[in-house]
Amino acid sequence: MKVRFTAKDAKGKSVKGVVDAGNMRTAANAVREQHLTPIGLTEIKPGFSLAVLNNALGKVSSSDLTNFTRQMATMITAGLPLTDALNLLKIQSSPALSKVVAAILLDVQAGVALSSAMGKHPKVFSKVYVALVKAGESAGLMEKILNRLADTAEKSREFRGKIVGAMIYPIIIMVGMVVVMALMVVLVIPKMSELYKDFDSELPIATKILLGISDFSVHYWWLIILFSVAFFYGMGMLIRTESGRANKDKYIFKIPVLGSLIKQTIVTEFTRTMALLLSAGVPVVEALRIVSDSIGNVVVEHDVKRVANQVEKGFPVSISFTESDFFPPIIGQMIAVGEETGKLDDVLQKVSSYYESESEQKVKGLTTAIEPIILMVMAVGVGFLMYAIIMPIYEITNKV
Repeated sequence: MKVRFTAKDAKGKSVKGVVDAGNMRTAANAVREQHLTPIGLTEIKPGFSLAVLNNALGKVSSSDLTNFTRQMATMITAGLPLTDALNLLKIQSSPALSKVVAAILLDVQAGVALSSAMGKHPKVFSKVYVALVKAGESAGLMEKILNRLADTAEKSREFRGKIVGAMIYPIIIMVGMVVVMALMVVLVIPKMSELYKDFDSELPIATKILLGISDFSVHYWWLIILFSVAFFYGMGMLIRTESGRANKDKYIFKIPVLGSLIKQTIVTEFTRTMALLLSAGVPVVEALRIVSDSIGNVVVEHDVKRVANQVEKGFPVSISFTESDFFPPIIGQMIAVGEETGKLDDVLQKVSSYYESESEQKVKGLTTAIEPIILMVMAVGVGFLMYAIIMPIYEITNKV
């Protein structure tokens, strides 16, 4: 079973993590083996979650990676040799991550650097992660870097969770509305059409449109499914091409309200990651190129690489960002302050916190605005259905 623990390290600092054990006594012993004093132990009940799905598919979830990073930092801080720490983490990690840790352990035992061993698993450890571990190895500050990495990962996961959580309600309402409309068209309307035919009366245009949609859906459902599959498959193939992905990433920022939210989210993640890399001692040009590969948007990626090339040629970082078409002017201005004071990483961290707060406020405003819009759309849809169904019955009743 998996047990979530709360413990204290040698310095009295609170530490949280997860261990695999047969019972609570074994779990407590596993925590003590990490040179920690257990305070609280809680069994994690099995249930459906994204992490469970990832493990079933053999993928490593972000929460698993965050726990791995935090526990490894704690073990190294406690003075545990790297190989012993990896061996313990191999036992405690999820099945998907355990295989990766086992492979890393073999490489480290063979004399390979930890960063190089992690670099062999790009699907688990990003370029940013590997670069930070490499910087920690060079500076001898591995535990400090890993703690910062875990803190940043937790903040990033919490930030994304707030955005996703805020969008769940509108999505559920929209999906429910579409399902109800589909059931009406496929199950209810065909039975009503038989009633209309029996009375052989002239039907309103709205009813004719609804009956036409219903008739087509019932008799040509296979064509609708085929067209939908072909459409999504074609869109997927188009997005996989370089030009298709570039167009998608370009026009996604033009979506009303949502586009500006996506832009702010990217700026938040970019400044947070840059601050982390610079605080670890990674050179500015190298940090820019590492972050550009982890952004996930072609337009922003090209812009950041342009900035990196200009900085490499001797241009100030602030000037290069001021000329950007994507980043807002405040980024260049704040970077200029960071260059003057020599605290660029601190300035970028503050910018990240500012944009994170702005994004959260925008999400709240978006959800507040979406609710009445959804209600209006539902009212129009239900009104159209009621008019199309009830009006013929009303006319038939009057004739009778």
